[in-house]
Amino acid sequence: VQLQASGGGSVQAGGSLRLSCATSRRTFNVMGWFRQAPGKEREFVAAIRRSGGYTYYSEPVKGRFTISRDNAKNTVYLQMNNLKPEDTALYYCATGDSIILSTVRSASAYAHWGQGTLVTVSS
Repeated sequence: VQLQASGGGSVQAGGSLRLSCATSRRTFNVMGWFRQAPGKEREFVAAIRRSGGYTYYSEPVKGRFTISRDNAKNTVYLQMNNLKPEDTALYYCATGDSIILSTVRSASAYAHWGQGTLVTVSS
């Protein structure tokens, strides 16, 4: 399974970016976004289920970020609004099949990862 993340860049605080993650897999159970800032551990950002479109968010991004999917294009998006300097990180998309509600926020539950796209937010 190949995942290709794109859309990162540099913006000022309050700005917006939209990340995309294209997958070679025609179907997926869950697609997620994680991020890792320098010197910090990788953390969960958002996830979406293919079936039903259920979405999950971390508290720091809830209300500012929106995850969505286009099943026909095998692509998942992360719309990021009102960006803050603390959102600066390398953003990864990931997918897996054996992900259940209790593990959707756990990086170890995801079997396949993209290469990451850098988001830099300046104050």
